[in-house]
Amino acid sequence: MTLQIDVEGRTQDSAGGPEAVSDKGGFSPVNVFSHAVLIAWAVLVVVPFGWALIASLKSTGEIFGDNPWALPKKLLWENFANAWEKGVGDYLLNSLVVVAGGVFGTMLFGSMVAYVLARYQFPGNRLIYYLFAAGMMFPTFLAIVPLFFVVKGFGMVSTYQGLILVYIAYSLPFTVFFMHSFFRTLPTSIAEAALVDGAGHATTFFRVMLPMARPGLLSVGIFNVLGQFNQFVLPSFLSPEKPVLSQGIATLLGSQRYDNDWGTLFAALTIAMVPVIVVYLIFYRQVQAGLTGATLK
Repeated sequence: MTLQIDVEGRTQDSAGGPEAVSDKGGFSPVNVFSHAVLIAWAVLVVVPFGWALIASLKSTGEIFGDNPWALPKKLLWENFANAWEKGVGDYLLNSLVVVAGGVFGTMLFGSMVAYVLARYQFPGNRLIYYLFAAGMMFPTFLAIVPLFFVVKGFGMVSTYQGLILVYIAYSLPFTVFFMHSFFRTLPTSIAEAALVDGAGHATTFFRVMLPMARPGLLSVGIFNVLGQFNQFVLPSFLSPEKPVLSQGIATLLGSQRYDNDWGTLFAALTIAMVPVIVVYLIFYRQVQAGLTGATLK
């Protein structure tokens, strides 16, 4: 019996009916080892987040007291108000605007490029694809100086549009690489049927193929949201007068030597983490389906 992965990431047998995925691993050494590694990894991720969340409701004295793991004696919600008054709200707004524009542009242009490279054969096709793939290996630090002068030449330093364009260019290689593999898994017959029915290439892409690639778009979109929301190097050089959230957190951290208000700092960290976690919790099923569909077909 052969298995197929449909565009929604569901597993089906060759007869077309859904087949439940059975766990045949049992208590094999490989399963035990893999679960132990995953549990250890989960602890490494969850514990710091939980500690930061608890510390955001404490005073500085409680955070550095005899038992830093103790629950707060009194919930200091004013730490979040203090963080907001110190500019976290403006930093968060800047991040949301830039990430929204950057992810939209990245997904639009990245999916268009990936579709053309995956579906149309023309001279230089593979060379262009390999150039995009090589872009993933290019260190960001090496591009900072020429990138700054390019953005400055267009008069876009410390502007939303300048940072959005840079984010799009920064995220395009991975998006093209991922979506190229996904478009190659979609059935060719559907696109051919749309063309036979009179649809143009643009209509076939936007109204037929792009909706079918939704699991892949959601998966790579989540990765782009995470990468652009947590980006620190690029905005530090290209947007010093309109800082995003990661720059604002660094500024608050640097001011602690004078303010000594660590509860406010951890409240700002919590505000920075919550949007990313919410986005992932909403779309994590689609992320898993997209990754499965793109890698196993």
